[in-house]
Amino acid sequence: MEQRPLGRTGADVSVVGLGTWQLGGDWGDVDDDSAADVLDAALDAGVTLLDTADVYGDGRSEERIRRALVARSERPFVATKAGRRADPFEAAQYTPENLRAWIDRSRRNLGVDTLDLVQLHCPPTAVYSDQRVYDALDSFVEDGAIAAYGVSVETVAEGLTALQHPGVQTIQVILNVFRRKPLEELLPAAAKAGVGILARVPLASGLLTGKYDESTTFPADDHRNFNRHGEAFDVGETFAGVPFEVGVAAAREVAAIAGDAPTAAFALRWVIDQPGVTTVIPGARTVEQVRGNVAAADLPPLTDAQLSDLERVYDERIRAHVHDRW
Repeated sequence: MEQRPLGRTGADVSVVGLGTWQLGGDWGDVDDDSAADVLDAALDAGVTLLDTADVYGDGRSEERIRRALVARSERPFVATKAGRRADPFEAAQYTPENLRAWIDRSRRNLGVDTLDLVQLHCPPTAVYSDQRVYDALDSFVEDGAIAAYGVSVETVAEGLTALQHPGVQTIQVILNVFRRKPLEELLPAAAKAGVGILARVPLASGLLTGKYDESTTFPADDHRNFNRHGEAFDVGETFAGVPFEVGVAAAREVAAIAGDAPTAAFALRWVIDQPGVTTVIPGARTVEQVRGNVAAADLPPLTDAQLSDLERVYDERIRAHVHDRW
């Protein structure tokens, strides 16, 4: 699989990574064996970046990654996140002491002395401009607890604020056919600064697989059920903030534009081809989903006609439903 430099970290990572929120929780039940199969399938297919967080299943995702890597001679790049163990609306909890405790917990969960990458996990907006937070992260790099740090953001403005701090190596942001604002300013600014981009929610929580219709339902413990209106966390994380019925109708048009290509792989290829993107990190709950996602790396770039048609779908179906802050 094609590998791209991840900012200034010195690491090269696959253009298709694996997001492991599904292997922790909030997407319905995934047992240990299924999680191990997903991780093995991804690594065997050439995925060299895994993205996780300390709150995915209260550490379950990190621990499952540790177990999956025990028998492997080559270790992928593992990006984790920290901060959501605090009250997500309380900036004052992002203290050096708390950050250190969260990072040390992730080191234990993943079974490593040095974390490859720690990303601030969508903290309150004020945190992105708090120099004390970056000073603490710099000190953790100096003492070897982490090799690099970045941020995960909800908005373009938060990403642009983070770029003002030279220690930031990566930005993780929602980017997909239905969420395009990062293309205008954030991705060019990140590229100029030598900062890597991890594109998350690339399939709009499954909408862009083309497999859902208006009657599709989700389990009670799946965020696509309990967070449709932002009841638990930012609504942009669920279906990329697009109302479900609107997204289903738009996804049908995307599937038609994709033609013979699988809709999910086609939508992922769109993300991969955006200038400035390092890697796209779709999640997967099954081996079949892993294989479908990885197939995007082998698709040819989209044609000008396909790109134009996708932009039309966005303008006609989606734009009015995307909040200005996104």
